[in-house]
Amino acid sequence: MGKYGEASIIATRLVLKGEKLSPAEAWKEAVKNVFPDSKSSQIKGCPKNTFLGLCEEGYIKNINRGSYTRSKKNKEYGLRAIKVLAKYPSMSKDEKALWDLILNGETKTPNHQMDVVCSLWNADLIKKPTLF
Repeated sequence: MGKYGEASIIATRLVLKGEKLSPAEAWKEAVKNVFPDSKSSQIKGCPKNTFLGLCEEGYIKNINRGSYTRSKKNKEYGLRAIKVLAKYPSMSKDEKALWDLILNGETKTPNHQMDVVCSLWNADLIKKPTLF
């Protein structure tokens, strides 16, 4: 688990703790904790928007659906990853392979999106989607 994965777990726990933090507020607190000396790491958008996109769609356990991000791409990457992990859970141990699979031929450098998804998945904080 990388530092953004750690931040996603901390943020989830902060929301669930009952301190009335929104997912965005909890993320902000979590990255301050994980990256106390790096403002650029604290404001990095890709992992944050992946986390918020999963919250928005109700995929993080015990966090209500809501409007948390305007991101389309990073949210979509997270949602695609969850669908893949539902079918192939062992891919949660190989972020690069998961990233390559969800891109479906597109070439794009990852920016910690799969660290967020895989860390939450491995911590059993993701609601598993129903496969049809």
